[in-house]
Amino acid sequence: MTSWSCSYTLYHSRNFEPRSKKELGDSASVAQNIIYDELPEFERRVLEVLREPLETGHITISRAAHQTDFPASFQLIAAMNPCPCGYRGHPLRACRCTPDQVERYQARISGPLLDRIDVQIEVPTPSQEELLDGPPGEPTRNVAERVSAAHARQLARQGKRNALLGGHEIDLHCSRTDAADGLLRHAMTRFSWSARAYARVLKLARTIADLAGDEQIDAAHVGEAIQYRRGVKAD
Repeated sequence: MTSWSCSYTLYHSRNFEPRSKKELGDSASVAQNIIYDELPEFERRVLEVLREPLETGHITISRAAHQTDFPASFQLIAAMNPCPCGYRGHPLRACRCTPDQVERYQARISGPLLDRIDVQIEVPTPSQEELLDGPPGEPTRNVAERVSAAHARQLARQGKRNALLGGHEIDLHCSRTDAADGLLRHAMTRFSWSARAYARVLKLARTIADLAGDEQIDAAHVGEAIQYRRGVKAD
């Protein structure tokens, strides 16, 4: 059973002291999932605290000569508007924001934090026709079965989820075709990805291949993973 935690009260506190970091570690480990709505509205220093646990699954607190690690392994789910007024790109409502306002708003989410968020997608406002007459989506039961099968495939192959793979493990378990490797290298150059982003996209492509039941990562898997890294622009 998956549990969820609403983090607004804890993380929007102005008195965000090390004790709150411990609370973050404890609550995150219990909750497994943390939801941030209106992500840019949180204080920058609060958001930056997320970088360490997203990278390592732990939070380290140093006081005087003492250092303590707290577990903080969780899945972060965050949402934000495309601009301050919320109507940028809306098919029926006009955006009231200037380009500078949009840039400043999106830049509240730092590049290093975005680098640690594997899936970044833009969700456009659906039209009335899409809401009323659109085709039904894939049944949740079918999706759950595919996810369970992919998870079992990962455990059988490497004993852990793809997200937890380290450097040499990525090389060992993320076998890919020459076309997939070429596309990944091209994207890294074009989008100026860091080594961290490169590894995360590769692990995401590995997961997409697992969901499809494929043993090797091909160009289609990499192409889909690349699309999931282009939802937000930040400094």
